Amino acid sequence: MDLTEATWTDADAAETDLALLPVGSTEQHGPHAPLGTDRLTARAVAAAGAERYEETRDTEVVVAPTIPVGIAEEHRQFAGTLWVTPDTLREYVRETVASLASHGWDRVVLVNGHGGNVGALREVCGTITRHDAAYAVLFTWFEAAAILSEMGHGGPIETALLRAIHPDLVREDRIKEAQDGASETWGEWVSGTNLAFDAAEFTDSGAVGDPGEESAERGEELLEDATTALVTLLEAIEERDVSRPARK
Repeated sequence: MDLTEATWTDADAAETDLALLPVGSTEQHGPHAPLGTDRLTARAVAAAGAERYEETRDTEVVVAPTIPVGIAEEHRQFAGTLWVTPDTLREYVRETVASLASHGWDRVVLVNGHGGNVGALREVCGTITRHDAAYAVLFTWFEAAAILSEMGHGGPIETALLRAIHPDLVREDRIKEAQDGASETWGEWVSGTNLAFDAAEFTDSGAVGDPGEESAERGEELLEDATTALVTLLEAIEERDVSRPARK
């Protein structure tokens, strides 16, 4: 059930304790991909996972509205990028999960689409689970799909998924521009240390990796892999004893 489209009476009738909270970002993804890429991909994976779970398990899943702005100051030199501090994101997510839990949807998966959010979201899931009346875990779709080595930024993986879910938003006529100014890897690495803090230090176009490398068909495969992983996670969470161990 999508809370954005549901009425309050629809929500009141939902018999489930499972909820998905997509978390994205509004940041540059090169000249060819939209600023909302991370929000769109997180939303697509959450929606597909909920639909599959409801079909196969006959259990409803609540899908909350997507959080659109995340931790993205590393892209600040590119116009349109928005960002909040880690503290702000953690607190916003914690309060949103608390409101979900107040309606009985207290087993929550954060479906994340942005690498910069990972540290803060992992931390807040621990805080929620230890101290609040809810159980929360983090699911980052590209980690679950096991393609971190290919990920890049606005590169082959994200662009392929966009071609599958929102082909109208990929500016195919700007792929060459993205390729010409792209870097091969994220950052400037020496002795296992990334010397760069901002993307503008190593990529001119904002892209990392070749956005022309993968097709919409590859994007469909990625969506299927992420959906399958999310469904498996939901199964484990639905069956899990989420009570906290007593102190010894």
